[in-house]
Amino acid sequence: MAENKIESLKKSWQENTLAPLVKRFGERKPKFTTSAEDMIVETVYTPADDDGSYTEKLGLPGEYPFTRGVQPNMYRGRFWTMRQYAGFGNAKESNERYKFLIAQGQTGLSVAFDLPTQIGYDADHAFAEGEVGKVGVSISSLRDMQTLLDGIPLDKVSISMTINAPAAVLLAMVIAVGKQQGVSAKQLRGTIQNDILKEYIARGTYIFPPAPSMRLITDIFRYCAVEVPKWNTISISGYHIREAGSTAVQEVAFTLANGIEYVQQAINAGLDVDKFAPQLSFFFNAHNNFLEEVAKFRAARRLWAKIMRNRFGAQNPDSWKLRFHTQTGGSTLTAQQPDNNIVRVTIQALSAVLGGTQSLHTNSKDEALALPTQKSVEIALRTQQIIAYESGVADTVDPLAGSYYVEWLTDEIERRAEEYISKIDELGGALRAVEEGYIQREIQDAAYRTQRAVEKGDEVVVGVNRFQTNEHHEGELLRVDETVRLNQIEALKKLRAERDNTAVNAVLEKIEQAAREPQAALMPLIVEAVETYATLGEICDTLRGVFGEYTPENWV
Repeated sequence: MAENKIESLKKSWQENTLAPLVKRFGERKPKFTTSAEDMIVETVYTPADDDGSYTEKLGLPGEYPFTRGVQPNMYRGRFWTMRQYAGFGNAKESNERYKFLIAQGQTGLSVAFDLPTQIGYDADHAFAEGEVGKVGVSISSLRDMQTLLDGIPLDKVSISMTINAPAAVLLAMVIAVGKQQGVSAKQLRGTIQNDILKEYIARGTYIFPPAPSMRLITDIFRYCAVEVPKWNTISISGYHIREAGSTAVQEVAFTLANGIEYVQQAINAGLDVDKFAPQLSFFFNAHNNFLEEVAKFRAARRLWAKIMRNRFGAQNPDSWKLRFHTQTGGSTLTAQQPDNNIVRVTIQALSAVLGGTQSLHTNSKDEALALPTQKSVEIALRTQQIIAYESGVADTVDPLAGSYYVEWLTDEIERRAEEYISKIDELGGALRAVEEGYIQREIQDAAYRTQRAVEKGDEVVVGVNRFQTNEHHEGELLRVDETVRLNQIEALKKLRAERDNTAVNAVLEKIEQAAREPQAALMPLIVEAVETYATLGEICDTLRGVFGEYTPENWV
């Protein structure tokens, strides 16, 4: 009986879920050409293909609770989006790097911004000195964004931007560049990180206090649901939580708790959950414990589906799907024996693929020392391409499903994450838990335990606390010099002399007035402002004048 049920369920899934997708988009049909010409790989395997018993909670790909993936055929339809997080110096240099990566087969851009841009300062601000272009590209105005995206077709290439506090301004710039290219906002595809809670928790590039920050986020949700429907309005980030020292369980728990907070805040602001939830996305870390990472991604996907359906009553299946980008673990890279990092990144990337990621960035081997060189970025991209085209792991969906260990790990990570989320609920939600320092303390304690284990030798880091050599990095490192800042300052002087300053001042005044009215929409005005060539710093300073700036004692 059990076997008949399994066969029936699989047949129904093939006919009703998989077949329409394949008919519409086509499908790769891999087979083992080297070992057996006639051995065809199926899209998915279940206990029907063995003597096991069907497990209801495991389900099938593309179906609730999505343990096995958010699409029925996953990489049989198309591979994950291959991104390389890149940006340095000025917009022209970064644009050249993007074009090189696209020519090498990258399928989506991932923009790194320098610290002044991330906290809403123009390159000529006193606070920007010494930091312009150093850890990402310097973007002060629409002119910079035009240069950054020059020759990149925005109707074909998706743009992911790691930007949080001033996310609305950078998104507005992309919308404006798209319009100049003749690409409607409704055609734009991409992501803004826009996750301010993890900035308070783990990263620190915040500007405004929590209340106005959450207002800006929900305002973006509302605007994009109508005007930019293909855009991911937030990338709820566990990556930086893990980089700060959390465990895999904490990464899942705290990320989803933040997601719960954003959804609740949007609902409180009057938004329909099924209107904005399909545009939510997530961002996870891929660490070294290979099978734990695979299980982590599967557990997160299943838990979010339950949260959205059961807690928030979402009816649209797209609202239940946890779609995520993955970046390999920056904190796992070592300055010692940097070639070892290529091996670490390969293992981590493979865990993300086997865990069902939608998008992937692979770190470069020299990132513990400096910004990556073009050659090391090329190796990192080739790592993804070898996994995709040569390894065979993308030939069938969720190939590790049914492994006793992987399924136990998936269950255990889900259970422990649920316990954390229940604790955060008791504290009054993620916002309150951050205010009380609970999440920060839990991460700090985990980071301390890990560091002590490394120092005692209980946790081995190859080349650092065992198997050391006197090897040092040889070859070039990418450095950004101070001329970038001087050139950016000159460009800003020229911009302010050439633009219509009357129009700029008028729209900044409208933004100030709207910021003082809690129900007023800010996003349309920010789009208008960047089109007059108001700068990032001018827009953010206008909002600072109304909202104030955040300090840890400044919760409002």
